[in-house]
Amino acid sequence: MRKEDKNTIISTIAATVKEYGNFYLTNIESLNADKTSQLRRECFKQDIKLVVVKNTLLQKALESLDTDFSELTPVLKGNTAIMFSDVANAPAKLIEKFADKKTGIPAFKAAYVQESFYIGANNLKALVNIKSKNELIGDVIAALQAPAKNVISALQSGGSTIHGVLETLSKR
Repeated sequence: MRKEDKNTIISTIAATVKEYGNFYLTNIESLNADKTSQLRRECFKQDIKLVVVKNTLLQKALESLDTDFSELTPVLKGNTAIMFSDVANAPAKLIEKFADKKTGIPAFKAAYVQESFYIGANNLKALVNIKSKNELIGDVIAALQAPAKNVISALQSGGSTIHGVLETLSKR
């Protein structure tokens, strides 16, 4: 590969890392063609960008950025695919869903999610349980609405009780 091509790939990877707030490093090495196609289709449906890269080019792209990604260097061995997503837990759920019980492929290597590093397969469960920004906003809105709903419900039930008493008195 020519140096110009490598530089283009490095700058493309670096721009993609900047564009997305979260990315996962996975190993999809032993997936057959059918499983790989299924994984790519599912990634497309969930708006996850899946890119297979050379480790050295990925490392150079990460080094060119302002953020220190040196914690990811030890996992840049073997086959590496990057899953870029705006939703923090979407790739983790996809990896967990597609992981073969025998081989464990696609295998989770590491992730950079919400400005934190998660390294090793033991962190996959924690990443699956991370709530996305929209889920957190929904929880906050539900918590804020709960007292208002209770007050409105109490007023409505109280109003019908008062209405019933007044109606009974007017009939007498």
